[in-house]
Amino acid sequence: MTRIAIYDTTLRDGSQGEGVNFSLQDKLLVTSKLDELGVDYVEGGYPLSNPKDAAYFRAARDLPLERAKVVAFGMTRRRDVAAEDDTGMKALAGAGTSVVTVVGKTWDLHAREILGVSLEENLRMIGDSVAFLASRVAEVVYDAEHFFDGFRRNPDYALQTIRAAADAGASWIALCDTNGGSLPEQVAEAVAAAAREVRTPLGVHTHNDGDLAVANALAAVRSGARQVQGTVNGLGERCGNADLCGVVGNLSLKYPDFEVLTPGSLARLTEVSRYVYETANMNFRPGQPFVGSSAFAHKGGMHVHAVRKLASSYEHVDPAAVGNERRILVSELSGKSNIAEKLDEFDLGRDEALLARVLDRVQDLENEGYQFEAAEGSFVMLVEKLAGRHRPAFECQGFRVSVAGDGGAESLTEATVKLKIGAAVEHTVGEGDGPVDALDAALRKALGPHFPALGSMRLVDYKVRVINAREGTAARVRVVIESADQNDVWGTIGVSENVIQASWLALLDAFEYKLAKDARQPRPARSEPATVS
Repeated sequence: MTRIAIYDTTLRDGSQGEGVNFSLQDKLLVTSKLDELGVDYVEGGYPLSNPKDAAYFRAARDLPLERAKVVAFGMTRRRDVAAEDDTGMKALAGAGTSVVTVVGKTWDLHAREILGVSLEENLRMIGDSVAFLASRVAEVVYDAEHFFDGFRRNPDYALQTIRAAADAGASWIALCDTNGGSLPEQVAEAVAAAAREVRTPLGVHTHNDGDLAVANALAAVRSGARQVQGTVNGLGERCGNADLCGVVGNLSLKYPDFEVLTPGSLARLTEVSRYVYETANMNFRPGQPFVGSSAFAHKGGMHVHAVRKLASSYEHVDPAAVGNERRILVSELSGKSNIAEKLDEFDLGRDEALLARVLDRVQDLENEGYQFEAAEGSFVMLVEKLAGRHRPAFECQGFRVSVAGDGGAESLTEATVKLKIGAAVEHTVGEGDGPVDALDAALRKALGPHFPALGSMRLVDYKVRVINAREGTAARVRVVIESADQNDVWGTIGVSENVIQASWLALLDAFEYKLAKDARQPRPARSEPATVS
């Protein structure tokens, strides 16, 4: 099998994406998580660009990494400055990493118009920089910026630039689609030409401006690239980088001649994807291939009926292979197959009467404005109650929310809740930045002493949608709350003409679901049947 090295640049190129920011501690934690996944290289940043990156490289030396090599990133020496005198070169060599990546100009337009140097001086800048670093560190990766654009405009010069890097001792030459506009056939042609020009192993670094970053990366691998650079979840400037979740998923499961990561680590892919989203304080992308919550979600009754017989009839890979799971969506459009599949998940079997009750109730509630596709937690609670299996952990005896302020931007929101938990009555007050935050705080005060596991639960998203806008201020609203703990993510829903009441209903379901989930004994995973009668 041919080994394909995975080079992660989430912490450098990914952090250049709009709204993405990692603290020093975030960067160290993500580095360890990528190492656990089996990533080969983790690019940590540019040691000369800011104090945080410099501190990262110092701290990363003490990380107990098993596989990943931490990489320092920088640019070629400046024009008319010797490599040994260039501050950037010295910072790279002094970063303490065994691998450094240096980026240089491959497109003649950039050499002339952006750097303002002659084509000959640009070649010397590349060669001098790589040679200086190769004499001081174990591996030098040369990132050939704008290689594919340069190759299309001036192929001879583009190939001269990578030859300069190869002759100077580069360990890898990564061909970059920096503008992200290349097509797979263009990438394949250019990589093949580069492979004929140099014997140095090639990598590829693609951006997603044409929505083809993963496809271009795969085309490069098929044409001879042996390293793929990208980011977890495709984070990065403009439209982002190649999503390593898609790259790794495809290489691992669709190309048997290629080997990536480490044995068994692919099953952690979804976990790492969501970890990076959480660390970057970003919402999950449900439709993200392989790792998204909707990647293996089925709604159409015909689809669900087929999946119950043979999962591969509507799934291109086994969701468990990438650490994801199959989801059957329930809505007013669902047929009995959807409901039956959900009842099977709850070990309720083929209870036709219960199936009919659930389907009728779902259709009634969706007519009122409920939507269970994004609120599986609420659907679970609905089924448990209709099946007579729900044993409430607490009883709500009332709540109240008050907002006090002087009409300006500052206000104080306070929530009071009264709950009965067994024989105990808890009457607590919570403050927050708004009604939902205050209610959440009050519920945690009341329930926390009785159920310590709630400490691992957090609210990660809150959405409000007006259902019947024509009613104006009396319109009904739908609130969906997304919650998570260390193992799962779930949605709950509430509908009311009062947004606080709708929020309260969704919040109660979130807490009830968490407590019910923890109380249930784990069931063994079911293997996929060949046929079902």
